[in-house]
Amino acid sequence: MKLLRHGPVDQEKPGMLDSQGRARDLSGVIEDISPRTIGAGLLDRLKGVEPDSLPLVPDGTRIGPCIARPGHFIAIGLNYADHAEETNAPIPVEPILFSKAPSCIVGPDDDVILPEGSTKSDWEVELAFVIGKRAQNVSEDDAMDHVLGYTICNDVSEREYQLERNGGQWFKGKGCPTFGPIGPWLVTTDEVPDPQNLPLWLDVNGDRLQNGSTRTMIFPIAMLVSYMSRFMILEPGDLVTTGTPPGVGLGMKPERYLKRGDTMRLGIQGMGEQHQRVR
Repeated sequence: MKLLRHGPVDQEKPGMLDSQGRARDLSGVIEDISPRTIGAGLLDRLKGVEPDSLPLVPDGTRIGPCIARPGHFIAIGLNYADHAEETNAPIPVEPILFSKAPSCIVGPDDDVILPEGSTKSDWEVELAFVIGKRAQNVSEDDAMDHVLGYTICNDVSEREYQLERNGGQWFKGKGCPTFGPIGPWLVTTDEVPDPQNLPLWLDVNGDRLQNGSTRTMIFPIAMLVSYMSRFMILEPGDLVTTGTPPGVGLGMKPERYLKRGDTMRLGIQGMGEQHQRVR
């Protein structure tokens, strides 16, 4: 299934794609796609639903974040060796974990708003996944049983806040409002046979700047789920974004950052695309 949420900000309704790629409204079947409904057996409730029997979502309707605000938005830093190298950072021997504020989440085509005075805001196309059931001290062999599905995340990052004013952590540069576009779809795991073999890319103003593959992740998803579950309880609906391939502005010579009026277009094979304007 490819699940989505549609409608105005804070009034989104659940939906899904039909066999023709058209958005259908699910609000007569479930109340939302949220941590609560995921924990209550969302996929079981959707078994047997025929998308073509659902009302069509009108063309031009805004697509919102594919999951209502998660309890935890976790990110993995420097998870591609070539990205670590381009930013002059050592290749990690264990996953680097940090948080993005859940309040930074927006829809896949919503504007990205630069913080006042920002001069070093950057782009990062990433594969993200959503936890489907509670995970604590799980093995790598069992880890994927705890994943509900996948989506695209643009891990927008203000590098001055992240690296020059960080106080030993990255949080200030990662959680600004609109710095977490996700979606357009939450793609269930049955539609993604190998999440470690997905091309992903990002354009700024039509220029292809990132062009990578999840094959080159240092720490694959099964390892990440197992590893994180040793340090915290992962709850249904938690969102984890898994790192970015090379091609970010920080790694360019000279460095290049987002400015008002720029456009970003990004995608992952089988996950759809995002389109954002910077203001």
